[in-house]
Amino acid sequence: MANVVIVGTQWGDEGKGKIVDFLTHSADIVVRFQGGPNAGHTVVVGDKKTILHQIPSGILHENVRCVIGNGVVIDLETLLQEIDELKKQNYFGDDTALLISNNAHLIMPYHKLIDIAREQRKGHEKIGTTGRGIGPAYEDKAGRSGIRIGDLLDDDIFVAKIKENVKEKNFFLQSYFNEKPLDPDKLIEKFFVLRNSIFKYIADTSTFLLHALEKNKRILFEGAQGSLLDLDHGTYPFVTSSNTVAAQAAIGSGIGPRHLHVILGIVKAYTTRVGSGPFPTELNDDLGDLLRQNGGEYGATTGRPRRCGWLDLTVVRHAAKINSLTHLIITKLDVLCGLKNIKVCTGYQYKGDKIHDMPTQSSILSACQPLYKEFKGWNCDFTNVNCFDDLPHQAQSYIKFIEENTGLPVIMVSVGVKRNQIITMTNPFTLQQ
Repeated sequence: MANVVIVGTQWGDEGKGKIVDFLTHSADIVVRFQGGPNAGHTVVVGDKKTILHQIPSGILHENVRCVIGNGVVIDLETLLQEIDELKKQNYFGDDTALLISNNAHLIMPYHKLIDIAREQRKGHEKIGTTGRGIGPAYEDKAGRSGIRIGDLLDDDIFVAKIKENVKEKNFFLQSYFNEKPLDPDKLIEKFFVLRNSIFKYIADTSTFLLHALEKNKRILFEGAQGSLLDLDHGTYPFVTSSNTVAAQAAIGSGIGPRHLHVILGIVKAYTTRVGSGPFPTELNDDLGDLLRQNGGEYGATTGRPRRCGWLDLTVVRHAAKINSLTHLIITKLDVLCGLKNIKVCTGYQYKGDKIHDMPTQSSILSACQPLYKEFKGWNCDFTNVNCFDDLPHQAQSYIKFIEENTGLPVIMVSVGVKRNQIITMTNPFTLQQ
């Protein structure tokens, strides 16, 4: 059986949470390997919607172990709130279902203050951060001054790190941002209380996963955000603060890359992005508003309206390249129902030249004009559609064109928000390693 990695091929919000939830039926372990509480995965079970921010979507299933890997930055207070909310909904009845890497870094209150103050200072040049402290937490990780969740287990180490970090952050907050300083003793007291509820989840998750691999357990690696938000390969500087591509599944969980077998790229049937940054196929008209309304395109974490536009296969091909994608999954195909005509971007016009590779510089991408292929739309109620051949022939042609243009097979299609509204052509766990 193969191990499977799920990544978004656009700017996030592709519907990865639903796909992870669906595929968890075939998995033993689900691993979140990067990002923080700025990501929101929405899963609908029956008529109940559950939004997960830091815990893997597999937590909605019994007998599945969920791992928050070392590549994740954790807001401890909101994580405990998320755990509490899941338990109130009668999920997560067994505490052994969740393991948190002792090497995962903590998001501290000063990270959030710096994140918000920095964004406000930028004015109209702001990036569009969620203000959750993700970037500053990763900055401290890279600067070797971060606080790991495992540090909570040693009073002396934790206190020393807090005092040293707060001294530096207070200088920055007061001198540069004109913000009030933090009291290190109050921070220490607060986290000593919080840690009492988190001790039981902290583990050496790298060793746990390696033992699981030796026993041929099936592992599903759950990515957050999308490939075009990758710190190195996305539309920099309008990106997130972590690597969102498939290679991070190994780094952010503490296993080697040879254990990553199937790399699934999730493709929304149209394109959205949140925050600032280039977006060649964006629709700033009634049609864009219609896609937003029909698709419920509002951030699961922030509630911000998403920018909407036509599917951009230049972006998807770029994602295929930087992830080594093996297969695609199409989501939200139902949102396109009722449109008379549907467009797909296959390349760009830039300074009189046609280009078919996505520019990696945001300044160039911002000046690109999309080159479209137009398809006839379709009218269909997808409520009871559970087979590819039952889709309207126009929708089938749309999907086949995506396969031809990207060179990748589509193995699943989501045709509604509910857990069971997925057409499965191939179970990725059965694919050859």
